[in-house]
Amino acid sequence: MEITDIATQESKNPLRHLRASDVRGLAQLASQATQGVTGITEGVHLSVLATIGLPGAAKEGRTRGITGIVYSSVRFATHILGKGVDKALGAMQPLFDLFEGDKPETPRREAVLSALNGVMGDRLLANNNPFAIPMSLRHQGQALNPDSIQSLPGATGKIALMIHGLCMSDLAWSGTETTTTTGHPQALASALGYTPIYLRYNSGMHISQNGRELAEQLEKLLAHWPAAIEDLTVVAHSMGGLLIRSAIHNAEKQGMAWPSLLKNIVFLGTPHQGAPLEKVGNWVDALMGSTPYTRPFNALGKIRSAGITDLRFGNILDEDWQGTDRFNLTGDQRKAVPLPDDVRCFCIAATTTEKRGALADRLIGDGLVPVNSALGSHDKAHKAIAFDSERQWISYRMNHMELLSRPEVTEKILEWLRPV
Repeated sequence: MEITDIATQESKNPLRHLRASDVRGLAQLASQATQGVTGITEGVHLSVLATIGLPGAAKEGRTRGITGIVYSSVRFATHILGKGVDKALGAMQPLFDLFEGDKPETPRREAVLSALNGVMGDRLLANNNPFAIPMSLRHQGQALNPDSIQSLPGATGKIALMIHGLCMSDLAWSGTETTTTTGHPQALASALGYTPIYLRYNSGMHISQNGRELAEQLEKLLAHWPAAIEDLTVVAHSMGGLLIRSAIHNAEKQGMAWPSLLKNIVFLGTPHQGAPLEKVGNWVDALMGSTPYTRPFNALGKIRSAGITDLRFGNILDEDWQGTDRFNLTGDQRKAVPLPDDVRCFCIAATTTEKRGALADRLIGDGLVPVNSALGSHDKAHKAIAFDSERQWISYRMNHMELLSRPEVTEKILEWLRPV
């Protein structure tokens, strides 16, 4: 069957990507959306009343009188209904699991869930929404556990850990999110004898939270690995690069063993010094909150996840965000974290332009991450990430997503990692 035929078939039957248990997650989102819209509507109502000089607020953000009763009733009814539906569907979860059995995931469903987790994954987890993605280390599309690790077919002493970025999943390494049969991981396996292991995680969580969990999972992975480990190499795209730096920091603080096995890290378009789009988003928050008419809509911008706001400056530690409102307009308050000692660290930056320039280096870059940020450069020396010049490479006329699969990127990674 041709690819176009498959795409047509999927578009005609979008329900094939859904699971029975998805009803619970969708019901939770619908309930939260209704309450959110109610809050925005009431906020606009209050702003209008204040502008024309009519009394309307019993307390900040709430109307009073009959109007207040209506809004309160909508919120209360939605909350009670949502809780009831969630409890009923939660009780039916074992039945859903039995009904679906081992129904395989579809790439489209995984892509949608990955994007949803990137945008609001912290909220999904806080609300126990079944759409929240648990972290897992994977091989050939299957999550690993101690038993499956010990019986891993063809495991070598060289491990290549592939870490995806924001709003993506481990399937992104193919460049199409439909298969993992081509690309950097397979080249590392065939040319250099690495066993590719993929990380899947909720990219909406704080990077430091994911870093702690990754550190723990890697310690367990290496403890059960069926072959003597001689080389652990990480290839990380975008946010994934910040995640592995956070994991190393946590592992070294706790005296874990796996950092001593780490030989190489290749960063692909990692925003070591932050991403301009999130900085713009922070300014939009401030502007939206500056007038009574736009202030109610500010809640829409604050839906974005902790993972996204961490990308404003490249936060990788708890101290970088704890004790502050992550939506406030503040400067870069990160604690400087150098690259790990005795590990060869490489970085690839991309730019959609044909040559370097002030605009490309500081703003345009690959469309999401500026060249300077991907190279670790910073105006303040103590915050700069010190990559050796021979371990930096810039690819021109390439965007952020193309770093995952372009052949020239593969070749550069192989060139760096081939034994001398």
